[in-house]
Amino acid sequence: MLEKQINGFIEYCKVSGFRDKSIESLSIRLNQFNKFLKTARLRKIKSIIYRHLSRFVADYKNPSIHVKKARIWSLRQFFHYLKLNGYVNENIATDLPYPKIEKTVPLFLTVREYNRILHHCSKNAATFIGLRNLIIIIIIIMLGLLGLRTNSIISMNVQDMDLAAGLAWVKEKGNIKRNIVLPKVLCTVLKPYLEKIGQQRGPLFLTKHGKRISPGTLQDIFRNAADSIGIDKHLHAHLFRHTAATHLNKVAGSNMLVIKRTGRNPGI
Repeated sequence: MLEKQINGFIEYCKVSGFRDKSIESLSIRLNQFNKFLKTARLRKIKSIIYRHLSRFVADYKNPSIHVKKARIWSLRQFFHYLKLNGYVNENIATDLPYPKIEKTVPLFLTVREYNRILHHCSKNAATFIGLRNLIIIIIIIMLGLLGLRTNSIISMNVQDMDLAAGLAWVKEKGNIKRNIVLPKVLCTVLKPYLEKIGQQRGPLFLTKHGKRISPGTLQDIFRNAADSIGIDKHLHAHLFRHTAATHLNKVAGSNMLVIKRTGRNPGI
């Protein structure tokens, strides 16, 4: 029923600068909505009423609260497009209320756990892979202050490192690039690692087979470190971001503006 309109909307999103992940999410939710409408046997766009939207958001295939939120956002964007192009008279999706998502207290690592992770990784730094893992762990431990995410680490290249100046260029969400200040300790361990790679260009972090590491490789590093030192927390990149924010909060006196700006500007 809505195939033509959905395809037109997706093209509209691409031209309008929507991010790839947003477009992918919109496509998934709207195609689900189209299937839902077929079960309701609707044949005209103007036959769609608020009740249909509400039922799709709340009941179709027993969605989680996060899926409900994604569906509402997708419908609001889509019906805005339909209104702009004269398919409907008003955007009835704006009346859909976003579900309240209960905030949970984030887990974080203690200073002692930090040190245990670093000690474990440093013991294995004599090998190429061990040295690589140590560097990755050091970077990830400072994630909250450096403002980096997992994909930024994976996409790092050798040519993006300037150890003499203590700088690195990283790619962030939305294909945005910025430079960050590298701590002296990180430059110290990066130097022998780059010498072992022996290349001027290409991926910074390599697998045993010389390929760029994947998110799965990072998760294996976390899992092995946690298992080896007996940390019962599930280690992942965001846990280190939570930890950095938690410890910075103690120093900043609960000043969230300071914490936010420090995460975005690691050089300050």
